[in-house]
This record gives sequence, structure tokens and C-alpha cells, in this order.
Amino acid sequence: MDKQNNNQVETAIFAGGCFWCTEAVFQRLNGVKEVISGYTGGTIKNPAYREICTGRTGHAEAVKIVFDPSLISYGELLEVFFATHDPTTLNRQGNDVGTQYRSEIFYTSNAQKEEAEKFIKLLESEKVFSSPIVTAITEEKPFYNAEVEHQNYFNDNSMQPYCQFIINPKIKKLEKHYAQKLNTTTN
Repeated sequence: MDKQNNNQVETAIFAGGCFWCTEAVFQRLNGVKEVISGYTGGTIKNPAYREICTGRTGHAEAVKIVFDPSLISYGELLEVFFATHDPTTLNRQGNDVGTQYRSEIFYTSNAQKEEAEKFIKLLESEKVFSSPIVTAITEEKPFYNAEVEHQNYFNDNSMQPYCQFIINPKIKKLEKHYAQKLNTTTN
């Protein structure tokens, strides 16, 4: 891919627990063009939030990230992904429990698969986490956009208690550790 052409974009798909949290983090990165909350990895077509919440459809809450690789690399997205959720808890992120809250990377190319595998091996060899990483790496599956009320959730509802206590600390961590990667025009 021509890194000089700013019109070129790639797509990354990450499941890191609640998609409200993941969406809020990636929306703030320079080079990220769009973040869509949705569902992927399941067994039924066009699932609804109420079905996802049961954990019976097999879908994960995920985000589809459209990014400009000349401004932010897939590796940098992986770094932020692993820094802003717990990849060591199976089917859980904090108080959110169920397969829909699993940690999973849905690669869109063999290059993404290889990069994700290498990144996880590096994290494990460096013992970045005290427990083993359980993040799955899976080929891209059909992605279904979540309902409109789940899109741009943190930005539209930042004063709600869940946003204040769960999402805001992730944003503060992002601002502290990744200030140089932030889009200064976002919120």
C-alpha cells in the first residue's frame, strides 16, 4: 500500500469488552477516520443488542476502525488496544461478563494476523501482563453495525455514571501515555 497517498485507508476490527469504551478510545487517535460500534464473530445474521446481551449468539461487542496507515499504523492501533483493556480475562472486562465481552482481534489480512501474533508474543516475552494473554486472533467475520444509540456513545453521554467511572479512566490513560498520537480536533 502506498503510504504517501492519504486517500488510502485500512480497516481494523477489535473486540475489547464494552464497545462504548473501545470506540471512545480509538475515536481520539490521529489517523483514525471512523469508528463504528457493532457485533461480529457470531452465528446469526443482523443481531440486535438484546440478543447479544444473552451471550447465546456468539457475537462480540466490537469496533470497526477505519484508519489512514500513513498517519497511524496497525501496530500502533494494537499497542493502544492492549494498553486500554485487560487481555488476560476470558470473556470479561471488569464488571462486564460474558462471551460478548471477550478480547479478540478480527484480522482483515494475513499481514494483520502476523502482526497481531508477533505483538502478542512480544507482550508475553516481555511479561507485560502478570497473567497469560487470552486474546483470540480470528479471521474477519461479518460485522453488523450496532443500533444508532450505541454509536458515539461516550461523546454523547459523557456525564452518565458508566461513562464517568468506566470509560473516563481509559480516556485519561490514553491522554497520559499516548498524547503524541491524539487527534487534537476531537473533543
